[in-house]
Amino acid sequence: MNNQIGTIQTLEVLRKIDTGYVLEDDILLHNNETDTELEAEQSVKVFIYQDKKGQTVATTQLPAIQIDRYGWAEVVEVLPHLGAFVNIGTTKEILVSKDDLPLFENVWPMIGDKLYVSLGKDRKGRLLALPATEIVFERELFEPAPDDLLNANISGRIYDTDREGSACITEEGYRGFIHHTERKEEPRLGELVKGRVIDVKEDGSINISLRPLKKYSMGEDADMILARLEESNGVIPFSDKSDPEDIRDTFKISKAAFKRALGKLMKERKVEQRDGKTYLVSKQ
Repeated sequence: MNNQIGTIQTLEVLRKIDTGYVLEDDILLHNNETDTELEAEQSVKVFIYQDKKGQTVATTQLPAIQIDRYGWAEVVEVLPHLGAFVNIGTTKEILVSKDDLPLFENVWPMIGDKLYVSLGKDRKGRLLALPATEIVFERELFEPAPDDLLNANISGRIYDTDREGSACITEEGYRGFIHHTERKEEPRLGELVKGRVIDVKEDGSINISLRPLKKYSMGEDADMILARLEESNGVIPFSDKSDPEDIRDTFKISKAAFKRALGKLMKERKVEQRDGKTYLVSKQ
């Protein structure tokens, strides 16, 4: 019986009871899990799962997501000690274990994000939602991007994220990679992001930037540096000679972007550099 959990089965109705129906293998179909009146010996197609008490039950709400069948599921609840619960299209919300989520909770999905998952079981036979791996995305969703996609605006959902970068699948099915230098903050798993294509690779995958074009980002970065100076009494221990990693850790931008913004501010005579530091001119 337990091997049916997480699958769709066609079962015979054995008898009607006050709370619903008893199906083959003593599986209970509650009244609130079907909108059709059933009769004994009638066959009915149902999805099999376990309720909170561990009892094997059924629903006539048939999800696309099953054992070894993938689909997008919306996150409906996040509990730090457990993981994220997703809606697979039935009244039963399924857990994505914290063991299958990123190490750092700040990039865990939030309510409303979507994960591409299938169903599996833990050691006790309970249903879990399992996020798809890179191999699954390549096999099931990957579409080679056309060469003329360069510089196009594009949207994608994050399916893998780490310090080096974030992987996403676009709405068209293109696999994209966002290098850590092309994002100000690390996106969440399952988050929908919008960016632009900066490279189309030979294998049909794409590189994406979440940063605005340089002509727009320079002013934005300059404003951020000014705000940091004002918060720091008019001086910051950074200059155009500072270590790139120190700049990225502090400002979430590349050294090249930092130098462009700093150059803009110096040209406008708003800041100056001395002894490896940057000062607000108005503070001198």
